[in-house]
Amino acid sequence: METKKQRETRNVHVADYKKKVVKDIVKLMKEYPIIGAINMENMPAPQLQIMRAKLRDKVKMVMTKRRFIKIAIDEVGSAKKGIDKLKDSLKGMPALMFTKENPFSLYKTIKQNKSPAPAKEGQTAPRDIVVTAGATPFAPGPIISELGSVGIKAGVEGGKVVIKQDCVVVKEGQKVSDKVASMLLRLGMTPMEIGLDLTAVYEDGVIYDRKVLDIDEDKFKSDMSNAARWAFNLAVESGYCTKETINLLIQKSFREAKAAAVEANILNDSTKDEILAKAERQALSLKSIAKTE
Repeated sequence: METKKQRETRNVHVADYKKKVVKDIVKLMKEYPIIGAINMENMPAPQLQIMRAKLRDKVKMVMTKRRFIKIAIDEVGSAKKGIDKLKDSLKGMPALMFTKENPFSLYKTIKQNKSPAPAKEGQTAPRDIVVTAGATPFAPGPIISELGSVGIKAGVEGGKVVIKQDCVVVKEGQKVSDKVASMLLRLGMTPMEIGLDLTAVYEDGVIYDRKVLDIDEDKFKSDMSNAARWAFNLAVESGYCTKETINLLIQKSFREAKAAAVEANILNDSTKDEILAKAERQALSLKSIAKTE
């Protein structure tokens, strides 16, 4: 049986251990400019080891109790403005990621190493799970009422069951029910992902959640290209001179000045050919009118 002295000694060791964990996290928070919150829930150990190996030179990871992380955030609050907001992103089985890498490229690396997986009962949806409208492989029958029982509106078209409209069957942060998990499996959907779930990143007082970090690069490039084109057109139309627009503005000004000179019959080297051609057309027109009269 444990004696009082043994209990006291054990409690001191436990307290020292907790203090050391918090101290180590605080040190890392002060050392690294970028701090990520990760949800480790449903992360298989083999895949975690693979990700650790890939990120070893770029990232330090700490897995500990949520309470220790929150205490560390409180302790470093005066040195890291706005970091207290990171608490809201400590979801599931939280862990922290420390790096000096760009948070957007880090998110991209993590996302590329995720693999799709079917939803299981009791899992938390990392984002809204949406069943989209369209045809299904099912023949008409009880499946229509089964779809309806999980909120999916369905009907029959061309001898097949068709989902009539998009439906959010599980909202982000909610648990997946047994009925929904079973139906998603029958529909061939794999809405869950196996991999590190980076929920948010802190950088220089700003919290980036995964919706901000998850950039469609092709769309981003297209948007930037369109923005540059619209800005260029606006600058030319408004007569705003820059090294990019000056040549086009000079050409535009020349064309407009020449058109005005031709209209006013001002002769010079640039307008004489067009004014003479215009006079000839007018003369021919008068000649044609005179003949008809």
